[in-house]
Amino acid sequence: MKIIFVRHGEADYSSDCLTPEGHKQAAAAAERLSGEGIREIYAAPSGRAQQTAACTARRLRLEVVTLSFMGEISWGGPGIPADGRPWKLGYRMLQEGFDFYADDWRLHPYFAENSVIRCYGTVTAKFDEFLREKGYWHEGRRFLCRGGEDETLALFSHGGSAGFLMAHLLALPYPYVASVLPYDFASITTISFPVAEGEWVFPRVELFNDCGHIRRTNGRE
Repeated sequence: MKIIFVRHGEADYSSDCLTPEGHKQAAAAAERLSGEGIREIYAAPSGRAQQTAACTARRLRLEVVTLSFMGEISWGGPGIPADGRPWKLGYRMLQEGFDFYADDWRLHPYFAENSVIRCYGTVTAKFDEFLREKGYWHEGRRFLCRGGEDETLALFSHGGSAGFLMAHLLALPYPYVASVLPYDFASITTISFPVAEGEWVFPRVELFNDCGHIRRTNGRE
């Protein structure tokens, strides 16, 4: 099974819709994705994610299924610097020499009382339910294949909620992912899950933050 993650195009956040440039990016993403053999399209409930997904859906004559839990994330808490923004806090932790592999980032003062923790838990738990419906049971850092299919899905969402999933699926600390792995407008990231009935399998990153279709649209390639 292959999941293609697509961030929404450039947005007018106050109106929750794509800008004219964002519509061009969504059209470029649809063109880029047209040959990927996508069988199902999912999207976050926001207007900007739905509009981005709609371009590909029209191109492929597929319906868009809304995943309510993939909406924009929340963060913050009393006394937390940088307004609690996880990507800024993660960068601070890197600068301060925090060892992401020896210590639990969830217990760090920047995150222990940060509302992003609850949001992270909700999104990742719901996505694990989604994966079980597709035949993959997530246990620790492993995935047990129980009837997965050789199919390609596309998920249009946000940098925040998709970043949650990148960290969760790849067993990486979320603040680290939020700080060092960019997720640009209308970018494409592909993660594949082997189909091996009854065996433990591991997701593989085939492509990350591909923006080649956007650069070509802007005339730089």
